[in-house]
Amino acid sequence: VLDRAGWHTSGRLEVPEGIRLVFLPPYSPELQPAERVWPLVNEAVANRYFATLEEMMGVVAERCRTLEEDPATVRRHTLFHWWPRVKEST
Repeated sequence: VLDRAGWHTSGRLEVPEGIRLVFLPPYSPELQPAERVWPLVNEAVANRYFATLEEMMGVVAERCRTLEEDPATVRRHTLFHWWPRVKEST
């Protein structure tokens, strides 16, 4: 399943037999809620200088760990009010 980002399309792509590419409809963020998490991750690196890629990746990894411990924040950004809810098992 692919969105329609330019880097997900190519006229030279040869799709192997048995594989079918399915493109999401345009303007459908509810079908890919992870896209709404990127701004939360980017907060940790926006307007900052990093001497190395490893330093930046460390900050991103720490931000991801913080978000993992804060499911309410992630839920607020990815849960659409009209989307059917799945009952959580206890």
